[in-house]
Amino acid sequence: MFRISRLNLFISFIMFTALLFAKDRVDEAFYETKKNFYNKDKDYLVTDFSPYEHRRDIDAYKPVFHTAPIRQDTTSTCWCFCTTSFLESELFRLGRGEIKLSRMFTVYWEYVEKVRLYVQSKGKTLVAGGSQPNAVINRLKQYGAVRAEDYTGLLGEAGIHDHRKLHDEVTRYLDYVKEENLWYENQVINTLCFILDRHLGPPPETITVDGAELTPKEYLDTILQLPLDDYVSVISFKKIPFWSKDAYDVPDNWWDSKEYYNVPLEFFYEGIKGAIQKGYSLVIAGDVSEPGKYGWQDIGIVPTFDIPPQYINQDSREFRFYNKTSTDDHGMHLIGYNRFKGEDWFLIKDSAAGAWRGEFPGYHFFHQDYLKLKILAFLVHKDAIPEITAKFQ
Repeated sequence: MFRISRLNLFISFIMFTALLFAKDRVDEAFYETKKNFYNKDKDYLVTDFSPYEHRRDIDAYKPVFHTAPIRQDTTSTCWCFCTTSFLESELFRLGRGEIKLSRMFTVYWEYVEKVRLYVQSKGKTLVAGGSQPNAVINRLKQYGAVRAEDYTGLLGEAGIHDHRKLHDEVTRYLDYVKEENLWYENQVINTLCFILDRHLGPPPETITVDGAELTPKEYLDTILQLPLDDYVSVISFKKIPFWSKDAYDVPDNWWDSKEYYNVPLEFFYEGIKGAIQKGYSLVIAGDVSEPGKYGWQDIGIVPTFDIPPQYINQDSREFRFYNKTSTDDHGMHLIGYNRFKGEDWFLIKDSAAGAWRGEFPGYHFFHQDYLKLKILAFLVHKDAIPEITAKFQ
């Protein structure tokens, strides 16, 4: 009994020391020159990441099943890559097996629906490459899904995605529509599909699965059988009354969805942590244009020159969203969790180029403070967060 008590006391002392060190930590900011995505020198504001001790071993995070990381290349389609990855993990969790789904099939139809609303609103809504995770759910409900092998969105010998010319052509066409007041929905959609077909290829109307010919909607309904109505989106902002549903006020919520559960930060963070501990992965969205998010070290932390950890709370989070130093600029797939020396760390699967700079291509290790301060929304199966969903019955 005495030995056990001494052991517990020692463990408590170590955890207390780790927490005390974290609060007293002072990070110095300095610049480091690295090659950016376009292979040009860029000065990055960084810090010394060595004091942020964590397990640099993917298996230590007990990741849920997930398909191998793939790059989104030169596109703004992180929202689709991360949510499709999430749904692939969900298929496996639900006993459907290992299935790789097409990202670009969803991207194609997302463009169609964006332009449809653009015409209906007479040019008042955003048409861009970005979107939200729940848009993937909406497009699957509407158009179904196909396997990655059925539709790649790559033409000829192209090996990478590059949507710059596609986006430029769509933008020029919609500018012309607006200038000439050509608000004819069917005509505009038909022209858009011609543009999309030229850059991505026409999406399949049917696919063959085990000898049977199925439409994408039939494939979704009869083979995948994803419970699409069971996925919920969660945010945490003081601007909206807590425990109510409202819009996520960011440009990529282009259709002004008001189906976001707004909860206090404590519930937001514990919802993420509790979900992954139960074996549910999540889609997370937030700000990655930060000195503490550093691909060459596969890490995401909040350096003290941004804000000391003891001051990260609902108000500091709100302030950064208010002054736009926290923006919704990226979506990722949260797939694992590890507690190390009294602090929470999360394993992140990422499709952006920055995730391929370090020792673990396609992955990051995010510290608890990064999630609390910089992750603005998440999507998950409702059963993963009963403490939240129970209040929205």
